[in-house]
Amino acid sequence: MTERTGADRRMLEALVCPVSHTTLEYDTERQELISRRANLAFPIRDGIPVMLRDEARVLD
Repeated sequence: MTERTGADRRMLEALVCPVSHTTLEYDTERQELISRRANLAFPIRDGIPVMLRDEARVLD
């Protein structure tokens, strides 16, 4: 498990963007999974990635 999220890093690396179906980048500082292709950042809350488009932050 990662220290800050409580999530298993291997699990995070296996996830793909539900919008673009591409790999995600893990931003440890913001606790988000970033989809560059979809221009979205999915939050990780209490160690659980929230992979819902409605919950994602649009990247600047």
